[in-house]
Amino acid sequence: MDLDQLMRVAERAAYRGAALLRQRFGRLQRVDEKAPFDLVTDADTESEAAIIATLRGAYPEHAVVAEESGLTAGDAECRWLVDPLDGTVNFAHGVAFAAVSIAFARGPEPLAGVVLNPFSGELFSAAAGRGARLNGQPIRVNASGRVGESLLATGFPYRRSDLDRVTNRLRRFVHAAQGIRRFGSAALDLCFVACGRFAGYWEQGLQPWDTAAGGLIVQEAGGRVTDFSGRPFCIGGDEILATNRRVHDEMVALMEAEPN
Repeated sequence: MDLDQLMRVAERAAYRGAALLRQRFGRLQRVDEKAPFDLVTDADTESEAAIIATLRGAYPEHAVVAEESGLTAGDAECRWLVDPLDGTVNFAHGVAFAAVSIAFARGPEPLAGVVLNPFSGELFSAAAGRGARLNGQPIRVNASGRVGESLLATGFPYRRSDLDRVTNRLRRFVHAAQGIRRFGSAALDLCFVACGRFAGYWEQGLQPWDTAAGGLIVQEAGGRVTDFSGRPFCIGGDEILATNRRVHDEMVALMEAEPN
């Protein structure tokens, strides 16, 4: 597998999708609700179509799993995971914090991933075994050794049935951490762990296209990615905890602590 070629195609696809998002920002013609509180816009679908066309143009034999259109058939062992607009709610309300997220996986393992913020121009990328980069420069997780000295991030699931567990967990981290941020883009939250802005991030109820690229980028930047119990994270898992490694065990303990 030519990782360099995979990365070039992923980056080209991300830039094509991002260009459409910038064009559509503040000029949306349609906003629909796929499920309660879960939005989709014409920008999502246009960006996704451009990304898929780019990926399939280079690799017509590969499968593509995308947020809006689902599965495009192909070799199930070689598949692309595409979120054309991670942060749709932000985007729909005119908040310029969102991303294009694209990962390539062979079997269960992500081999390449890119996350591009179309507004800041920050391109996070990683290939398996080759480290992580931000706009071409190597990045590493930070050196925070305790939750009490750390800035953390989280997100909230669309499933309101989980609200009690989510808020109990959040309460524990609010008491324990230096600060908590909730920006509304899982892909960028993961990348902010990778480049040292956050020491840790947790969320539940995500989809494979939300986490595949960002999770690889965290790992290649020296971080650790598991579920809330510390078990290895797999694409499609319902829970993700990504950290700089140093605060990981402490965060797992806080996840499992009794409610205050």
